[in-house]
Amino acid sequence: MKSSLSIALPSMLSSGISGPTVEEEFVHQAIIPGLPDDLALRCLAKVSHGYHGLLETVSKRWRDAIHSSDYSNLKAREGWSGNWLFVLTEGTDVHWIAYDPEADRWHPLPKLPSANPSWHHYGFSCVSVNKMFLVIGGSYAPHDPVFPPQKPLVTNDVMQFDPFKKQWSRLANMRTARSHFACSVVFGKVYVAGGRTSSCTRGLALSEVYDPLNDRWEELPPMPIPRMDCLGLSCKGCLHVLSDHLGFPDQNTSEVFNPVEGTWHTVESIWPFSRAMQFAVTVVQDDQAYAIVDWGESSIKTRDSNQGEWYNLGSVPSVVLPDHSRQLEAFGYGFAAVSHHLYVIGGKVLKWVESGAGRFDIVKLDLVRFCDPRVLPLKWMETRAMCGSARGAILGCASLEE
Repeated sequence: MKSSLSIALPSMLSSGISGPTVEEEFVHQAIIPGLPDDLALRCLAKVSHGYHGLLETVSKRWRDAIHSSDYSNLKAREGWSGNWLFVLTEGTDVHWIAYDPEADRWHPLPKLPSANPSWHHYGFSCVSVNKMFLVIGGSYAPHDPVFPPQKPLVTNDVMQFDPFKKQWSRLANMRTARSHFACSVVFGKVYVAGGRTSSCTRGLALSEVYDPLNDRWEELPPMPIPRMDCLGLSCKGCLHVLSDHLGFPDQNTSEVFNPVEGTWHTVESIWPFSRAMQFAVTVVQDDQAYAIVDWGESSIKTRDSNQGEWYNLGSVPSVVLPDHSRQLEAFGYGFAAVSHHLYVIGGKVLKWVESGAGRFDIVKLDLVRFCDPRVLPLKWMETRAMCGSARGAILGCASLEE
């Protein structure tokens, strides 16, 4: 079968139509004039993802190049993912957004595919592994109260965002559906443990591990003590399952899994914080753990790996709103590390109404602040605010680094 181009050419030549010649009409348009296309594509592939929206406005040729499989395959082959900070905020019509520290720009991700797109997703975990971003498990519930009440739907879904193709895809499901569970990456594999289901109210002991190279989950030995509402921390090649309950004697310990030995053991908790405080924890490149703890004020703490003690590095500055005299403490914020910087993202504040006794408004923040914890005293700076309608409490955040 002849192509439409081969059929059209003879009629165009015989018609006597004036204007550009056939050679001029169908001449190849270079991506960057004066450069071979393969070299030009490499130049574009090195540009950080935060600038892609601007690049696409330069020309249709650039837009097509950035959306081509050649472009995404080149970036994946070279490992040019760039650095990403992924954030999901509260709200009925929000989706994941990403921050590019190099460009100081936010941009939305494609909407996460879901069997319950209008329901609220919470209790999930999100991590980056093998230069991919994963959203794992969690619960779905209606945004608004319904009658009769519906139980949350606990899922074992695992979704992956590819930073090269900028697309979501579905991975192998966890063996056990769970929410509010511990999750962390150890030696390039994703470990999950504990959590809860709609039928298990006292916590799970079950654990499993995901191999991203083979897209497969495998069961692990169960934890000695079931855990719910827990978090995972990778430290010195082991998975630490940290409880956040206060006042429960059996919760003052942590479970530690050694992937080399394939065994669990219980240790005195290295985690002196609880949900009675607001907290979050992250680990930077040098395996140094940092926590942000709100117990009257938001403090940045780090752990001395030799002494095993947590010590204070400084505080997160209070929030100052326009036309409001008080300095305000944020809550519901996110905490993540990108490279050697710590980010405090979004959250809310109570804005006291000056004219009314005890009255206040809840203000959702799109504010993002960061510091380098290696430089003391801490020096806090602001990035560009989150984009679109993203603001308020942070449901999930994680970083991906090149």
